[in-house]
Amino acid sequence: MAFRRSPVDDTVVGKVGRVTGRVAPGEVGEVMIPIRGGSEAFNAYALDPEDTIRVGARVLVVEFEPPRTVRVQPY
Repeated sequence: MAFRRSPVDDTVVGKVGRVTGRVAPGEVGEVMIPIRGGSEAFNAYALDPEDTIRVGARVLVVEFEPPRTVRVQPY
């Protein structure tokens, strides 16, 4: 999966979100990220493809792929 830069990158990259759908190898997870005065759901993959990140865990957004996909790591 190729990640590319977008004007929204600076809006979500570096934000701390919360996992709402388990992020695991071979699965698309979900995270809620505070953005634009609220919280929005994004599809999520772990930066380390071997990581499993449980529901409720805090994560740091390290990459963004438009329109709604992020790579995260535990925070």
